[in-house]
Amino acid sequence: MSDPRVAAIPVQDCGEELIDIRASGLFLVDQRKQDSDGHFAHLRHGLIERLEHAQRLLPTEFRLLVVEGYRPPALQRAYFEEYATKLRRGNPDWSDSRVHEAASRYVSPPEIAPHSAGAAVDLTLAASDGQEVDMGTRMNASPEESDGACYTHANSISGAARAHRDTLCRVMSAAGFVNYPTEWWHFSYGDRYWALHTGQAAAIYGPSDRT
Repeated sequence: MSDPRVAAIPVQDCGEELIDIRASGLFLVDQRKQDSDGHFAHLRHGLIERLEHAQRLLPTEFRLLVVEGYRPPALQRAYFEEYATKLRRGNPDWSDSRVHEAASRYVSPPEIAPHSAGAAVDLTLAASDGQEVDMGTRMNASPEESDGACYTHANSISGAARAHRDTLCRVMSAAGFVNYPTEWWHFSYGDRYWALHTGQAAAIYGPSDRT
């Protein structure tokens, strides 16, 4: 996300509202990132439609388990600064630019964050009984904690975890999402990162304080 080409993408917000994905009852929604205002369960309408499509493409033994969608800009900023501070303390010889670049592998800079546009979703696979399946790392494992196993195409995970990641990527890609390759759980649509990787002239969703 620190790539200047991402920040250079213009935003032409289409004005879609943020919608609570729990209203439809179609998805499993985890509570681990729940906030008092329920922001975590909101996404733009276009993403919800694509999630429904991805759910239909899954083998019958799996369900999508949504963990976090919309993240208000102030919360995104707090997450970014917290992680950057941790990196700075652990690497006192790093320059500010290196800290920013390293932090951006794991937490998007606030000004371009897909979550703050309601354009990104963190999710995993669950079995039909609702239990999460093995994806190789816990969700939100940092590159330092997981020794890089959080990267989508890491070769240090088991065959079962690789198969599960491949299944998740396949259905999400078919539904129009792009994956952020340092986080196997993170998929977005309509944001600046998506626009860059799909050759679009502009993002259709920008950061929003609306709910």
